[in-house]
Amino acid sequence: MYTELSFKEIISTISKLEHRIKERLPNSDIVNVCNELYNIADNTQHQIATLSKPNQWVRISVTAIVIIFIAVLFYTISLFEWEYSKPNLAEIIQITEALINDILLVGAALFFLVTLELRLKRKSALKALHKLRSIAHIVDMHQLTKDPSMLNSNQKQTKNSPARDMTEFELQRYLDYCSEMFSLIGKIAALFSEKLPEPEIVSAANDIESLCTGLSRKVWQKMFFLKRK
Repeated sequence: MYTELSFKEIISTISKLEHRIKERLPNSDIVNVCNELYNIADNTQHQIATLSKPNQWVRISVTAIVIIFIAVLFYTISLFEWEYSKPNLAEIIQITEALINDILLVGAALFFLVTLELRLKRKSALKALHKLRSIAHIVDMHQLTKDPSMLNSNQKQTKNSPARDMTEFELQRYLDYCSEMFSLIGKIAALFSEKLPEPEIVSAANDIESLCTGLSRKVWQKMFFLKRK
C-alpha cells in the first residue's frame, strides 16, 4: 500500500496546496502557477494511464504491414528463374554480399516497425516531462525576487525594484509553498519512471527530480536566513 506513489494522493495534495495559497496569499501569482501544476498533474494522470496500455491500433497496423511485406518478399522470390549450376567463388561472394545487404535492410525495416509503439510512447512521455521541467523553472522565477535580506529594509526602492509588500510570516509561507511545489513536481516526474521504466524516460525524470532538489535548496537557504533574522 505504501510502496508506490499514488496519482490520486499527489493531485489531492496539489489541490489542497492551491487552496492554502488562495487563503493565505489570494493576490499572489503563485496561485495561478499552482493551478497550472494541478492541470498538468491531472493531464499527466490520464496520459500515463494511456501510455501504460498497449496501443492496439499501432500494433495491428504494424502487424499488417509486416505480413504484407513478407508476402511481397516471398512473391518476388517466386518470380525468380532459378538456374541450378555450380557457381564459382566470385558468384558465391556476390550472392552472399547481396543476401547480407538484403537481410540488414529487412532487419532494419522490421526493427523500425516493431519499435514504433515504444518510440511514440517515449516521445509523448518526454514532451510531458518537458512541461514539468518548464513549470519548475516558472516556480523558480516567481521566488527569485523574494529576498529575505530586503525584508523591512530602509533602503530606497528604485523605479524597477520588485514589490516587497509581504510580511515576514507571508514571505515564510510563500517560500514554503514554492518548496512544496518543487517536491510535487519531482513526485510527478518519478511516476513516469515508475509506470514507464524505459531508460530515456527514467533519465529525463531523474534529471527533473535533481533540478527540483537544486531549486528547492535555494528556497531552503532563504527560509533558513529568514528564521535567523
